[in-house]
Amino acid sequence: MRISVKAPAKINLTLDVLAKRPDGYHEVEMVMTTVDLADRVDLTLRGDDQITLDCSASFVPDDIRNHAYKAAVLLKERYQVPYGVHLYIDKQIPVAAGLAGGSSDAAATLRGLNQLWGLDLTLDQLAEVGAEIGSDVPFCVYGGTALAKGRGEKIVHLGAPAPCWVILAKPPVGVSTADVYGQFRLEHVKQHPDTRRMLRSIEEQDFSLMCQSLGNVLETVTLNLQPQVRQIKELMIASGADGVLMSGSGPTVFALVQKEAKVHRIYNALRGFVKDVYVARMLGSQEREILA
Repeated sequence: MRISVKAPAKINLTLDVLAKRPDGYHEVEMVMTTVDLADRVDLTLRGDDQITLDCSASFVPDDIRNHAYKAAVLLKERYQVPYGVHLYIDKQIPVAAGLAGGSSDAAATLRGLNQLWGLDLTLDQLAEVGAEIGSDVPFCVYGGTALAKGRGEKIVHLGAPAPCWVILAKPPVGVSTADVYGQFRLEHVKQHPDTRRMLRSIEEQDFSLMCQSLGNVLETVTLNLQPQVRQIKELMIASGADGVLMSGSGPTVFALVQKEAKVHRIYNALRGFVKDVYVARMLGSQEREILA
C-alpha cells in the first residue's frame, strides 16, 4: 500500500519575538499561511518494521536528522506500531529557506502514517507529536492560516486571507535559524509588527491592509548577515510588488501581488538576479492534502 501527501510551504505574514524563555527558546507571535509551492511525500508500507527514506535532493539527510524520518520514528514508538514505512520526498521547496520545508515534510509524514498505519488519530494528537520535532510542525499539521504563539506550537486557526499571488526568491546563501536568533536583540527592535491589524486584515479579507501589516523582527538581523536578501527585497519593491517581507529567519523573501500582470514583471526582474524564484498562490484555508 502506498499513499502520497502534499507538504506545502509556509510564509510568515508577521513574526514577532516577545521574550526569551527559560527553556532557551523565544516567545513568539506569528501569523502564518500556506502557499501552493509544495513537496510531495510518498509513503509505502513495509512488511518489516524498518523506517527508510530517500529524497530527490541528494544533500538532504536520510536518517534521524531528517524531520520526516524523525516523525515516523516518534509515531511508531509512541503508538507501538508493528509496521515499517519507506518514505520518498520529492523536494520542490528550497532547503533552509525560511519556508518550513522540513517541518512540512514531517507534518505530511504524520498525516500520511496516520492513514497508512490505521492509527485514527486527530490532527490535535498529530500536532502534539509534531511539537516534539520542531516549532513549525504543529502549524504544518493543520495547514491553512493561523496565529502561532508560545514557541510556535500554540495554534489559533484563522480564516483565509485575501487571495493573491506570492512570488518567492531565495538567494544562493544559507541562513542558520540558530545564528539569527543568537544575534537577535529584543531591546534593539524599533518597531514590532502590528499583529492585531494583520488579524483584522485577514478577517476582512483586506489585501491592502494585509500588505501594510507585514512585519518580521528577524529581518534586520538577516539583512545585515546577508546583503543579497536586502537586494532582493529592494528589487521586488522597485518592480511594483504590493507587499514584501522576508519569511521566517530567511533568506527567502516573498512579494504579494494582486494583479497577474505584475507577477511576470517581478518574476523576470528577479530571474535576472537569482536562480531560485517561484510563483505561487496562497492556499489560505485548510485542505485535505492526501492525494491517493
